[in-house]
Amino acid sequence: MSIKDNIISIKQNIDNIRKESNRQEDVNLMAVTKTVDVDKVLEAIDAGITDIGENKPQELARKYEIIGDKVRYHLIGTLQTNKVKYIIDKAYMIHSLDRIALCEEIQKRAEKIDKNINCLVQVNISKEESKHGLEEESVIDFVKNVSDNYKNIHIKGLMTMAPFIDDDEEIRKVFKSLKNLSLKINDLNLPNVEMDTLSMGMSHDYKIAIEEGATIIRVGTSIFGQRNYNK
Repeated sequence: MSIKDNIISIKQNIDNIRKESNRQEDVNLMAVTKTVDVDKVLEAIDAGITDIGENKPQELARKYEIIGDKVRYHLIGTLQTNKVKYIIDKAYMIHSLDRIALCEEIQKRAEKIDKNINCLVQVNISKEESKHGLEEESVIDFVKNVSDNYKNIHIKGLMTMAPFIDDDEEIRKVFKSLKNLSLKINDLNLPNVEMDTLSMGMSHDYKIAIEEGATIIRVGTSIFGQRNYNK
């Protein structure tokens, strides 16, 4: 199947899952473009993709310079403080806010360009050592701190990754926990904090993620096929 056919198929799946689970909110299909050549990214954009996700800041910046404002750019990988400068004026949203040092750098650079930066707090719900993000128990205090002290950072919601396993119920627990955490934070009514975005679900588990409240699913393989991550 072509990239266009894959996108049509996934969007139909999204609509069907939403209907089956009585979801009213829209679910945004983000194309994960890690290692994907620009011509294929443009093909996806032509097929209706409005948002792309990049893991590496320099690669986001490179694609931005070529593609321009045809699409919204999301930084979905771990963001080192010394790489913030590459994407601060280009990223529509940062999905990996997970420590105060990163807040400091984003705030400093956002002030310089007089811009508010949309961010999601990354949460390591599954407590896997291989994954980044805050532990669930630390998130509320972290969000309060950001709300009080970093005025140019607007927290729009939360992001997580489920374990890459075949146990659907374990995956469901992760997504359900993120949704419940977002509801707790929403009840606090903190300045510059909204909980209208849940970034969760990838090619292998987006169906469960949508059932549990995802508003953004991050899909790469099911759009572009298997890729060589070592190049």
